Amino acid sequence: MKILVCISHVPDTTSKINFTNGDSEFDTNGVQYVINPNDEFALTRAIWFQEKQGATVTVINVGGPETEPTLRKALAIGANEAIRVNAKPEDGFFVAKQIAEVIKNGNYDLIIAGKESLDYNGGMVPGMIAGILDFNFINSCTSITVEDTKVTAIREIDGGRETLSSSLPLIIGGQKGLVEEKDLRIPNMRGIMTARTKPLTVVEPIEAPVNTTAVKFEKPAPRSAVKLVSADNLDELINLLHNEAKVI
Repeated sequence: MKILVCISHVPDTTSKINFTNGDSEFDTNGVQYVINPNDEFALTRAIWFQEKQGATVTVINVGGPETEPTLRKALAIGANEAIRVNAKPEDGFFVAKQIAEVIKNGNYDLIIAGKESLDYNGGMVPGMIAGILDFNFINSCTSITVEDTKVTAIREIDGGRETLSSSLPLIIGGQKGLVEEKDLRIPNMRGIMTARTKPLTVVEPIEAPVNTTAVKFEKPAPRSAVKLVSADNLDELINLLHNEAKVI
């Protein structure tokens, strides 16, 4: 079984976020980058298939040379090889077109992507890839097992979970639950050394339209100061809850 894991190169949540050019572009200065958390769950599950069922695992990212440390980390965790599409990830459709082209040329059986990335939270790419390739697609996936070409998956739905059966080739949008947080892998020294010799192939992008453009980014408004009300002044508390908080 050939597995392709889509890896997003996203800012660490501890990084301070700023914007430039009239708040139309993200300022990358001083920002630390990590593997997108949902993609890390996907990668760990793919490594499980590698160890238990002899699968080969390839990771892919659409981005410039600055994303290669993230791909090398994925290789250190256990992926067999990496592919970087040498293009700026302009929007979800552009990224989906690039990854779909690699899938067509690579004959992958199972494609695992995080259901959304931590930076823009668009949640578009896995479904778009499935639409472009006319593959089966399961989103919000929390469990997956594969026997030959038959797949059983569980996904979260409003108010519960749904168990689905499908066949390969298949694309899933994964999340926490594919593996538990305690099962996520930290690269050890051997993995880091081995990653240096594993293949990281750079491919040029195909032509694809960019259909969306960021006009402006805005940070969330700062929280207002806390108002303290004496326990003896219930009338003031009710007044604030009714007229300011508007919760009663």
